[in-house]
Amino acid sequence: MASVYDGDTLRLRDGRRVRLLQIDTPELGSGECYSRAARTALVRLAPLGSRIVIETDPRLDRVDRYGRLLRYVKRNGVNVNVELARRGAAAPYFYRGDKGRFAGALVRAARGAKAAKRGLWKACPSTVLDPFRAVETGQSGPPMRTSPSGGKCDPNYAGGCVPPPPPDLDCADLERMGIHHVRVIGSDPHRLDGDNDGVGCE
Repeated sequence: MASVYDGDTLRLRDGRRVRLLQIDTPELGSGECYSRAARTALVRLAPLGSRIVIETDPRLDRVDRYGRLLRYVKRNGVNVNVELARRGAAAPYFYRGDKGRFAGALVRAARGAKAAKRGLWKACPSTVLDPFRAVETGQSGPPMRTSPSGGKCDPNYAGGCVPPPPPDLDCADLERMGIHHVRVIGSDPHRLDGDNDGVGCE
């Protein structure tokens, strides 16, 4: 795999683009809630340079109107499409009402994520689970605050002025900035909340 565009689209080493079947994620660059975090989730499940297996679904189209391959992506035996839904990084989307062979698994995974308030279901609470419509998570939150020094603060965090990426920051970086604990109130683009309890760098 060569690159990841957003939470549901990637590019293979031979240049072909792949749109993950039967799921939808917020559009990157649109300001939609959880769009960057959805891309991060896909990168974690299918890291750049990793070997993946792509599979068609005989019940569904093989190519979309943009020329992208419509596929299930698997890595190390894990169905990435279903796992993204299970983690709350994607919602099931049955374009034109067509259900593929993993439709049931995708809906069950998304319902579980919503009930557990994982991923976008926690970060974007107004999101509706409707597999027959593209996911709409709303805007990513309040406008960015600024620090006393004039730098921007990422609206996904409270309890200290955490700059938005890039660059990606870790807890040691924040410690050097005098920030010891932060509350995650959005999508956690810096991945500071390892145990998903809403508190980062504890």
